[in-house]
Amino acid sequence: MNIRMRINRWTEARRTLIHDPSIRSSLIQPHFIVEGEGINLEIESMPGIFQQSVDIMVKTIANDMKSGIHNHMFFPVLDASEKDAMASAASSDEMPLQRVVKLLRQQFGDTIVLLSDVCLCTATIDGHCGVVHERVIDNDRTLPLLCEIALSHARAGVDYVCASDMMDGRVLSLRESLEREGFTSTGILSYSVKYASAFYGPFRDAAASTPTHGDRSSHQMDIRSGYSEAILEASLDVTEGADIVMIKPALAYLDVVREVSNAVDRPVAVYNVSGEYSMVMAAAKDEHSRQKMVTEIFHSFKRAGADVIVSYHTREAVSKNWF
Repeated sequence: MNIRMRINRWTEARRTLIHDPSIRSSLIQPHFIVEGEGINLEIESMPGIFQQSVDIMVKTIANDMKSGIHNHMFFPVLDASEKDAMASAASSDEMPLQRVVKLLRQQFGDTIVLLSDVCLCTATIDGHCGVVHERVIDNDRTLPLLCEIALSHARAGVDYVCASDMMDGRVLSLRESLEREGFTSTGILSYSVKYASAFYGPFRDAAASTPTHGDRSSHQMDIRSGYSEAILEASLDVTEGADIVMIKPALAYLDVVREVSNAVDRPVAVYNVSGEYSMVMAAAKDEHSRQKMVTEIFHSFKRAGADVIVSYHTREAVSKNWF
């Protein structure tokens, strides 16, 4: 067992995210960060969500903090010219994600919770989550690269590195790397139960991470798999040192959220993914209808056992006092 219980208790902001029973406190707003200046590009398939450059994002999050949104997750979006077979750019301390984290940590200290995506898919030329060798993802060649990315994010000042790749053994590798480099207060949020879902389409547009060939069914979970596999995945990650385990997507897997929540002793997160968000935005054009839908959805997450909710609806829900 590689658990450090103090990690989830490290700051008041972390304790509030995980332990405050209110929906409002448990919400995390995702962000897509790009290179450049003055960029604030709305994502066509995700109304109200933007790709932003560092300068714009710092201002956006400052406004979020004023409205009560203290938890923020970052996904890098790279230009094709920055990508290669080994996702080399993702671990550079000079990338926009690392720069924005440093600025936000300087500005807000421990009053903000910063989470960063750790995967290869946004920085590889083929869009896959791991190193591709002879057209097959090589699990063990991928692990050191994930560790390099996580360490870069830890140096920048994130609270949690979020392992979304679904490689076997990556939580243990990340924990050992963080410990070895002295990042004993940096947490790991593991995408423990991540299905090969059809609900990710808009995200792949937003993050420019659609695979050029094949799919992700060799490492993401089969949508037909049962509770035992989900519980095993989550339990293995807890054993390897995960501080928070996540189920993704959320709406189609509420039953799985309940089973995993009953089975593990770590906080449970859900990801209310891009396809779920886009469905609501398409169905509820007016604010009143959206409020009713989102309120119902968020209560279902909590009822199923989620302690933490990652959702693109966070900004509207909190800023308009829906919760």
